[in-house]
Amino acid sequence: MLISKKMNDALNTQVGNEFGASLQYVSIGCYFGKEGLPELSAHFMRQADEERMHALKLAQYVVDAGGQVAIPAIPAPKSELKSAEDAVKLSLEWEMTVTKQINGLVDLAIAESDHISRNFLQWFVNEQLEEVSSMDQLLSIVRRAGESGLLFVEDYLARRGAPTVPSAGDGGGGE
Repeated sequence: MLISKKMNDALNTQVGNEFGASLQYVSIGCYFGKEGLPELSAHFMRQADEERMHALKLAQYVVDAGGQVAIPAIPAPKSELKSAEDAVKLSLEWEMTVTKQINGLVDLAIAESDHISRNFLQWFVNEQLEEVSSMDQLLSIVRRAGESGLLFVEDYLARRGAPTVPSAGDGGGGE
């Protein structure tokens, strides 16, 4: 096994954290969908997919390093959101927490002289800069627009040209 038991356990915890983030983003995406804000909904559904991919990337690393994947129980996401600002603020706080978690994994890799894990985790360090920065920017835009101006946020996200997430009724095929 290329990783220690301690690193294996820490990575498994992070797999759970990433799946938890994915669920939280699904919850936020649903909140925006219920509020009639499809661009914000799609944005957070894409974020949910991204966090799921992070979890899978970590799990595959544990497998590749000869470790044992043991996904912990995932707490239910917060579903009672008061406003768009509340939802995006929760997302930013979550990304800040994940950044601390990733930094802790890097610190563990350094302490154990685990250069393979440290190298692997560098991708997540870089990813967290992008995640925190983009969520901070979105929070600023939502705050600037205010609840009555969320259609401006929708327009901003639509102009960014991000791919949309198909709705449940979309079979994905052509007409």
